[in-house]
Amino acid sequence: MGSSILTLLFSVFLINVSFAADPYFQFDCANNGNFSANSTYGTNLDSLFSQLTSDEVFNYGFYNISIGESTDQVNAIGLCRADKKEDTCRRCLNDTISELQQRCPNYKEAIGWSEFCTLHYSSQAIYGVMETDPFKILVSGNVSDVNAFNQALSSLLSNLSSRAAAEGALRKYAANSTMGLDVFTRIYALVQCTPDLSQSECSDCLATAIGRIGSFSIARTGCRILQPSCNLRYETSPFFEAVDDIPQPSSPPPPSTEGNGNNTTRTIIISVVASIVGVLLLVLCIWIFLRRRKPKETIEIADKEEVIKAESLQYDFATVRAATNNFSDENKLGQGGFGAVYKVMNVMNSERVLTLNVDVLILFCIH
Repeated sequence: MGSSILTLLFSVFLINVSFAADPYFQFDCANNGNFSANSTYGTNLDSLFSQLTSDEVFNYGFYNISIGESTDQVNAIGLCRADKKEDTCRRCLNDTISELQQRCPNYKEAIGWSEFCTLHYSSQAIYGVMETDPFKILVSGNVSDVNAFNQALSSLLSNLSSRAAAEGALRKYAANSTMGLDVFTRIYALVQCTPDLSQSECSDCLATAIGRIGSFSIARTGCRILQPSCNLRYETSPFFEAVDDIPQPSSPPPPSTEGNGNNTTRTIIISVVASIVGVLLLVLCIWIFLRRRKPKETIEIADKEEVIKAESLQYDFATVRAATNNFSDENKLGQGGFGAVYKVMNVMNSERVLTLNVDVLILFCIH
């Protein structure tokens, strides 16, 4: 009898030690159905746990796995705190799996929050779905000057939420500290969303978490808000480490030209020919334009008689004025290259054409 009691007490002690491995561990067994131990769903869940902990790709501490089909499909999301290395992350996920297997046996959906990681599995799709329930809150300490503390905390969390939400698809995390109650007190805080959320979804999730601080943990120097899609924590002592920057994507390689040699040559030929044709068309248009320009106004000679050279005949001004009837418009024939052109009579007993220049009056005779 005594031996049985000792065995029972020792078993209870081992269970408590196991459950207390992480003093911050929290869980929720969702009322979303159950499965039998030997069912396909149970087999798929075991395979999922095995794959989650043996996955060679660290992926910055975020895991999204689905195994099975239809009603037997199991979906899981694992998220490690961004300031933790790969070995700490895997150890945390392993411990969380063990805790959930003991706390929520045969549940189709459960979520566990450890200090450094979160694990959520379900028979329903959970990737890309923002969830703020169920939630857990852990608090510690008391604040002397509530207003000053809350004002500094609110500003810090607002800034961190904006930064985390604006991060990319690999990680949505931000951490920092600010002056707290006085020059000797600082507030340290971090916020994190699962990277599958959009910027607005992450902002909404963290806004809900921040709102719960005021509802459940007023005047506390430490608090953790744990939700399926995001979490936050603040303390008056340091608790997070520096985070390595996520490397930027490398420049994309130049497009492959394998198998495209003929296409490249054809493209070059077409471009050259098009350029030459364009130049030729431009030259042709200019030539047509110049051909169609209106020539200078000239005097047609009906009888095509020979024009006497300008220097062969010259007259004084009085003779020209008399011959043109005092430069009458009736005798004006038009405008030539040297000036106005007039028809004159009675000059050398023949009809004449006079071109008047400002400086010289030259008479052209038509025979």
